[in-house]
Amino acid sequence: MKIGDRAKVNPRLTGLDEWVEGVVIDLEQNPFRGLVIAIKDDQGRIFFGEAEYFKKIELCTL
Repeated sequence: MKIGDRAKVNPRLTGLDEWVEGVVIDLEQNPFRGLVIAIKDDQGRIFFGEAEYFKKIELCTL
């Protein structure tokens, strides 16, 4: 995953009912938590946490 990719974040991290989709805005290698990812959704909300809570959205090409 890299900055600019689309990703979705697990509801266990957000506290919401559904997965939230957004754009990766930051990646940080944290010595205590490992890879930390931050995404920004279409409403301007920012969610961040360990990589295990995120899934990259693969775009389909025809």
